[in-house]
Amino acid sequence: MLKLYIANRNYSSWSLRPWVLMRALGIAFDEVLHRFTPGADDDFRKLSPSGKVPWLVDGDTVVWDTLAIGEYLNDIMPDAGLLPADRLQRAHCRSICGEIHSGFTTLRASLPVNLKGHFPGFKIWSRAQADIDRVCTIWRECLAKSGGPFLFGERSMADAMYAPVVTRFMTYDVKLEPRLRAYADMIMALPEMQEWIEAARAEPADIEELEVEY
Repeated sequence: MLKLYIANRNYSSWSLRPWVLMRALGIAFDEVLHRFTPGADDDFRKLSPSGKVPWLVDGDTVVWDTLAIGEYLNDIMPDAGLLPADRLQRAHCRSICGEIHSGFTTLRASLPVNLKGHFPGFKIWSRAQADIDRVCTIWRECLAKSGGPFLFGERSMADAMYAPVVTRFMTYDVKLEPRLRAYADMIMALPEMQEWIEAARAEPADIEELEVEY
């Protein structure tokens, strides 16, 4: 059976992505939780080649990058629809997945994932706003081309990759135009997202250095 290693649900945006994707696909897997704690980096390095979560174990195979896990799942389940069937749409999907995977550093730093938190009226600085505007452009273009309700019409890897951004927008009260708000609300309402969020809220002891204090 597949084994997925994750960290604290309240903070680990990278863990959320493959977890909700596998839950949505009905893939059976064992979950192993390694919490973020002071000095835990060495423990992570003993288990993961990168020293980071998530990582997926399939027999003797270890896949230790979120995007690579998505591609691996697509390889072992090619009919699951993780990537669009159309070649051009598939390239587009991979492009926006790659963009969120490697970019938006100011958004990540300024609006860290915190599922327990809610900060109405949160001050968003201009560089973070530029990242938000780019995400909105991506969503707007995808939904216009596909007709929705998901970014590529049917659910795909892209929706999982952007799910933590949706939670950031909710946590920090980011204002969205109606169609984008409807998309965000739909993602938040997915059963596996609700399961993850409920478990995050039940986690003990917030980690002070990962909490927003400004």
